[in-house]
Amino acid sequence: MPYKRLNISGAQTDILSWVSHELSEEEKAMLRNVSRLPCVFKHIALMPDAHLGIGSMVGSVIATKKAVIPAAVGVDIGCGMAALKTPFKSIVLEGKLKKLREGIENVIPVGFDEHKRPQKEAEEWEGWKDFKKLHKGVQDRLDKAMKQLGTLGGGNHFIEVCIDTEDNVWLMLHSGSRNIGKELAERHIQTAKQLHRLSDLPDKNLAYFIEGTKEFRDYWHDLDWAQSYAMKNREIMLKRLIEVFSKVVNKGEPFQAELTVNCHHNYCAKEKHFGEKVYITRKGAINAEAGRYGIIPGSMGTKSYIVRGLGNPQSYNSCSHGAGRKMSRAQAKKNFSVKDLEMQTLGVECRKDKGVLDEIPAAYKDIDEIMRNQSDLVEIVAELKQVVCVKG
Repeated sequence: MPYKRLNISGAQTDILSWVSHELSEEEKAMLRNVSRLPCVFKHIALMPDAHLGIGSMVGSVIATKKAVIPAAVGVDIGCGMAALKTPFKSIVLEGKLKKLREGIENVIPVGFDEHKRPQKEAEEWEGWKDFKKLHKGVQDRLDKAMKQLGTLGGGNHFIEVCIDTEDNVWLMLHSGSRNIGKELAERHIQTAKQLHRLSDLPDKNLAYFIEGTKEFRDYWHDLDWAQSYAMKNREIMLKRLIEVFSKVVNKGEPFQAELTVNCHHNYCAKEKHFGEKVYITRKGAINAEAGRYGIIPGSMGTKSYIVRGLGNPQSYNSCSHGAGRKMSRAQAKKNFSVKDLEMQTLGVECRKDKGVLDEIPAAYKDIDEIMRNQSDLVEIVAELKQVVCVKG
């Protein structure tokens, strides 16, 4: 689907949209507010999975000149996906799905849980040398941050074993920078709001830092650190996932991955677009520059996709980060029952209880429609369906 240029009354910047649904007044107001910021560059790109967020829409790509908006990046700094294509066919999984799920849950803490002691890879991570340079408000969080490196978290974070349409087995997971990323984000967002307390902002959640200031430098340092933490977090979990998988299906023997992908979808980076260096905030979007691999998940009962970017300049080389919610967590819990969850996750070895009812597949948009709507942004490399899903 080619993008369309939205006509939103009062908007001061072009808004290019790959969304197919009719935008609500609240969504239009959120886009209008972002468009009125003086630091916004050229246009806003709205990905096909976009939905309401805080300050700006999840699924929006915002380019800014000499400024960054911490609340637009969000509180789960560096949240993203990792996936690995194994050399195995689905026959190796027969009769082993429950054992795989239990094995994963035994070695990777989920929800609010953490490791009893830091993992070896966590202790050896070079990022700790910069911890003392982080915001003073998190200096008492070192022990927790070390124990949480290599843990899943809750909400929509997950670990899956999947099979593609060619019968290949894949390992996949979704997680971010855990509590330390949230703590850093919240402190910097509060600082930005204080700086703009006398400014005429369209929304206090759009308070931004200006390049060259101490506040900007401090945030950029902490942002970069948290994004590295999130990437390392996924690396460690993927290693543990490989170990469990190998133990259950391959007698513990190592194997060579055929493809490995690890990408952020809540982050900010300095890039060159339309001939200028700008800050690109992908809030629920991934880098889809030409040839780059990415991961677009559906939900705990639907398909996911491995993609390769087409490098569309109008989207700032971006694409969607998933199916996107069409229903809030509260609505999902109100509208569906555990029986509905059981039906919608039929054939998947996963939790089927009230604790994950808000993650029911029907609370998400149709992933196939999302993929059709961004055929000019990415090409599909593999179509995956999960058989094991571990949730926080």
